[in-house]
Amino acid sequence: MPQVLELADVVVRRNSRNIVDGIDWTVDADQRWVVLGPNGAGKTTILQLAATLVHPTSGSVTVLDEVLGRTDVFDLRPRLGFASSAMAKRVPQDETVLDVVLTAAYSVLGRWREDYEAIDERRARRVLGEWGLADLADRTFGTLSDGEQKRVQIARAVMTDPEMLLLDEPTASLDLGAREELLSLLGGYAREESTPAMIMVTHHVEEIPVGFTHVLLLRDGAVVAQGPIGETLTAENLTDTFGMPITLTSQDGRFAARAAS
Repeated sequence: MPQVLELADVVVRRNSRNIVDGIDWTVDADQRWVVLGPNGAGKTTILQLAATLVHPTSGSVTVLDEVLGRTDVFDLRPRLGFASSAMAKRVPQDETVLDVVLTAAYSVLGRWREDYEAIDERRARRVLGEWGLADLADRTFGTLSDGEQKRVQIARAVMTDPEMLLLDEPTASLDLGAREELLSLLGGYAREESTPAMIMVTHHVEEIPVGFTHVLLLRDGAVVAQGPIGETLTAENLTDTFGMPITLTSQDGRFAARAAS
């Protein structure tokens, strides 16, 4: 399968500190990656590089065959789907759910003077249905629960049939029921052959959806381990990643971790 993302010896430096330190990583079109590590490991920065929101201090980042620094990122970003809590804060609270998803067609937040065709609205309503949001189309974004808002963000991210889907902690702050509902939807989406490459950042192995194929483990901006999830997500690698003894269990494709006693 073709590569959709390549990081080659990438460094991101801020205030004389390497947030990302010499990372080599590639993502193929049929892969679903989870990026896992403690706070400050560089997870969100990695996702921002993939989303073309951050440029490397050194090294090269190639996104969908385009090298950052040599391409117009405003032409590239519509080919990407991106959902994050930071983006949610920029969504107008009085925007209807339908318009939040619909405006992805123009890569804008907030309905203004764009012209949409009937096919755009049909597509938006279909995506809302796929993510269990059809009954919320006319609700305003600010009246939704955290779980509903996160599903709306993901529906917006997939609205334009992206070539790569980037999710920054999509289940953070959700209660157990909302988390499991979203993980079930993400797992079903990940297993579809037509789904694009996916990269999801999380702190917790319990939040890895079934159907994800690979894991990138980070600590202090550097790679601890990377590869197929069945081979790479181990107690030993988690111990190295989080700096404390960890035990890992799995059942039916889901994982759980705790400190070793």
